Amino acid sequence: MRLVHLSDLHLGYRQYQRLTPGGINQREADVALAFKRAIDAVIALGPDLVVVAGDVFHTVRPTNPAILHAFQQFARLRSALPEAIVVVVAGNHDTPRAAETGCILRLFAPLGMQVVDASPERLSFPDRQLSILAVPDAAIGQLALTPDPGARYNVLVLHGEVQGTLPGVAGADRATVEITPEELGADRWTYVALGHYHVYRRIAPNAYYSGSLEYTSTNPWGELVEEREEGIPGKGIIEHDLATGAHRFHPVEAPRALVDLPSLSARGMMAAELDARIQELVAGCEGGIDGKIVRVLVRDIPRHILRELDHRALRDFRRRALHFQLDTRRPEMIRLHGRGAPGRRPSLAEIVRDKLHERSLEPDIDRLALVDLGLRYLAEAEALSAAAVAMEGQGGAEV
Repeated sequence: MRLVHLSDLHLGYRQYQRLTPGGINQREADVALAFKRAIDAVIALGPDLVVVAGDVFHTVRPTNPAILHAFQQFARLRSALPEAIVVVVAGNHDTPRAAETGCILRLFAPLGMQVVDASPERLSFPDRQLSILAVPDAAIGQLALTPDPGARYNVLVLHGEVQGTLPGVAGADRATVEITPEELGADRWTYVALGHYHVYRRIAPNAYYSGSLEYTSTNPWGELVEEREEGIPGKGIIEHDLATGAHRFHPVEAPRALVDLPSLSARGMMAAELDARIQELVAGCEGGIDGKIVRVLVRDIPRHILRELDHRALRDFRRRALHFQLDTRRPEMIRLHGRGAPGRRPSLAEIVRDKLHERSLEPDIDRLALVDLGLRYLAEAEALSAAAVAMEGQGGAEV
């Protein structure tokens, strides 16, 4: 008994102002393509059970193209795998605030899909010795999460946040309701399919967030960092064998590259120097920046340097990329004089470094080499001073 688990499709998601030739927001088209590729992968795997753990759409009232695309892809799935069970639960993005409004996911029930959008439902399939407890976002806490003792395979499908198990807010909005690991009781289930967090993540040996199919959270750069640190190859779907416990994450090719170029510190740089460094980073982007979503993070940049940057070059980067973000952070405030001044007191090394960065130099002098030399001399002087103090404490010997 094999299942495929996917979640957080966020169809209808829009970002930036670029349109396709057909007039669709380009990011909306990207998200739609990612879902099509995911359905291709599901059909190729041919599982017995497909679970979609919430947030099919990005908004409660999605666009007509998003609804049509979802219907077409789910219909294609049902046609290709007519014997497979398909279960969809509503996520927080799918659930209207007013219960009488009705959930858009009900449109897919006539396709033969099991849609659970309001209250928890236990779905039984005796011929497959299978029981599924489906818990939408709005229904967390409405009942105790207990498996069916009469079923061989018990699957829990839940959209929500498991308390204390997620590293931060990089992969999703914060949930309004959390569930504790004890309430979840992962060890009681054959498999737990979770939705809401946008990065693939293991909660227990048999409990996983599948992650989103595209970078649709409020912090996609945080998602990239987490994926890189955890060795996760991007977005995808999960295949899990309920009988053997065999588990595999299948990456789904991203429609568009997100590139987080190496960050810079602008401390001590003039505008021309910083322009040159940004140009170097952009030129070194593998495959170029054209059509990609690109960020350059620049720390310690004063306002006057930001104003003096080559904005014509930045406009060209924005023209070439789908989106180019120069993410600038102002310097930490350092207290130079007086006890009442805000910020912290700078160290002597920081003062020397900043003064050497600001000093006017002859064109043939390497500024970075000068700073390194100055800091080395300072460190040597401090070491000699410390040794002299130590010797004085031992009887006044000279150094």
